[in-house]
Amino acid sequence: MARKNKPLPALEWLQPRVRLVRAISLASYVALLLLVGIWNGLFADLHGARTWVVLSILLVPLLIVAPGVLLGQARAHAWLCFVVNLYFIRGVLAAFDPARSLYGWTEASISLMLFCSALLYTRWKSQLDRRQAGES
Repeated sequence: MARKNKPLPALEWLQPRVRLVRAISLASYVALLLLVGIWNGLFADLHGARTWVVLSILLVPLLIVAPGVLLGQARAHAWLCFVVNLYFIRGVLAAFDPARSLYGWTEASISLMLFCSALLYTRWKSQLDRRQAGES
């Protein structure tokens, strides 16, 4: 039995949602970059490791997808969903360390918000693009 294609939502429904989740996604993306950069650059006890090495290891995965995220590409947001899981896991692990509890919960919360908004952006932006191309 063949599956019927579901109709796409209307443009009036999609456009405000795409704008909203893009704004949330960009804000949480920048917040995660700043949180990881500032915490590890200024406050974290790196046990003698060079700060630039730790920062580059932690920030490179986020910066790889930065051009596509900043341009609003749905595919880059989909890849961001994969990348941000690393930061969520890292945040949850840090949350159970009493010395880094606040940092860990903040990182996990921002990562969760970024994951959800990037996921919704990917879905709705793809639907919007298909609707604007004339598909119904």
